[in-house]
Amino acid sequence: MSTTSTAEHTTRTWTGPTAAERLAILRNARSIAIVGASDKPSRASYFVATYLLSSSPYRVYFVNPVASQILGQPVYASLADLPETPDVVDVFRKHDDLPGVLAETIDVGAGTIWLQLGSWHEGVAVDAEAAGLNVVMDRCVKIEHARFHGGLHLAGFDTGVISSKRQVRA
Repeated sequence: MSTTSTAEHTTRTWTGPTAAERLAILRNARSIAIVGASDKPSRASYFVATYLLSSSPYRVYFVNPVASQILGQPVYASLADLPETPDVVDVFRKHDDLPGVLAETIDVGAGTIWLQLGSWHEGVAVDAEAAGLNVVMDRCVKIEHARFHGGLHLAGFDTGVISSKRQVRA
């Protein structure tokens, strides 16, 4: 695995998949594992989990070694404990944990590693692609799914209009 450096937190040279490629990843996926899922409603992973369970066709699995249940669903200690190989591994873990999550993702044979908003790791991207995985970084599965499937109002954007022009409100 690549090593982590301070410069890696700020330097971005890797180019991620296009919108069409991200759409294809989501359309082809049948299951998503949320690594770092939280049972705390204030956490982003909880909000994403709520959306995916209520507004997507995916089988959603939660991975957290200390929780036992999230949103009425069982929680698994690791990716290896899941009842199936997830198509997408959606990661809510700190930067230094990402190489380990990638190793687990490769070991179970998942096809995509998806790092959430604010999460970027050049070394993980390079190593994941070398292992044949799709990589998405610094994007939210929930927002991307909603954007592609007409559900932005469910993602907290209830404008009713998607436009680059500023709207005049009465």
